[in-house]
Amino acid sequence: MNAVTTMAPTDGEQRDALAERLFLAAVASVDVLAVHVGDRLGWYAALAAGGPSTAAELAAATGSDARYAREWLEQQAVTGILEVDDVAAGADARRYTLPAGHAEVLLDRESLSYSAPFARIMAACANVMPDLLEAFRTGGGVPWTAYGADGREAQADANRPLFQHLLGQQWLPALPDVHARLSEPGARVADVACGGGWSSIAIARAYPHARIDGYDTDEASIDLARANAAAAGVDDRVAFHVRDITLDPAPAGPYDLVCVFEAIHDMAQPVPVLAALRALAGEDGTVLVMDERTAETFTAPADELERMLYGYSVFCCLPVGRSEDPSVATGTVMRPATLAGYARDAGFADAEVLGIEHDVFRFYRLV
Repeated sequence: MNAVTTMAPTDGEQRDALAERLFLAAVASVDVLAVHVGDRLGWYAALAAGGPSTAAELAAATGSDARYAREWLEQQAVTGILEVDDVAAGADARRYTLPAGHAEVLLDRESLSYSAPFARIMAACANVMPDLLEAFRTGGGVPWTAYGADGREAQADANRPLFQHLLGQQWLPALPDVHARLSEPGARVADVACGGGWSSIAIARAYPHARIDGYDTDEASIDLARANAAAAGVDDRVAFHVRDITLDPAPAGPYDLVCVFEAIHDMAQPVPVLAALRALAGEDGTVLVMDERTAETFTAPADELERMLYGYSVFCCLPVGRSEDPSVATGTVMRPATLAGYARDAGFADAEVLGIEHDVFRFYRLV
């Protein structure tokens, strides 16, 4: 039997494959930016509310320019996000429809399929590109505030459905002792780096006896969190504070649960933060960290999740982490061994990986 010989691709084949890949990536990038336009200008919402619309009707409903609306509608139709009633009709007579399934992805902030925030964070990264290039040249960073409302709101909205549907229903109940304590009167939770506050709100909804303090150093995020809590009707049990817990290590502890969701890898100095979490939890509290489900070791090529995590790291998380000096420069791709090392340096025995299954996130109990 002859052995099967696998031929390495030629230079020309590699060239053509990469050229095609980048062309298709550029097409996908156009879709992402166009989704951002439709999201921010309210065009998807108007189509969902008003039904099939012409460009003039969409423009009138949203206070937009009809010619730009027409070009966007046509782009959305040719890319398959919108449906058009009659391709042969005149440009100003065609009516465009947002399918119900697509509306859920683009508009339903409570849906686990909600994806508009991904377009928003990409736009935020593009907006600071000159700052990113300067940081790459000099070794500096780009502060989180530079990403503006697009970055701040995208981060909050991307995790909102996960927190609302999974945090109190699956993730916290997977820790029976924590779940039992939070179900009792007088339970107290510290939500550190709370951002837009949806994790705090979800805990308050799941555990009516608990009181939650959310902490963040970004004032605009705390303002957003307070507005979200008031709208959710839980601001009587959830309080948000602009505070660096490393400078005020025990503002109101001890807490039964101290949690950090998807933020440790962004921090310039995670070890002092983890030490402050330990102080907030006291002798009997639990420290819970959720961060990205990275591969345990570097591998290349990698799967789509790892590629996306590196994308976030290059354009957002690493520059944010390096915007302060000194910085350990972790980046988004914080592997379990890295967090465990930070935890031990902060005085914990270890970072125990919990058996909570999720495609994107990994959960640690610091012990």
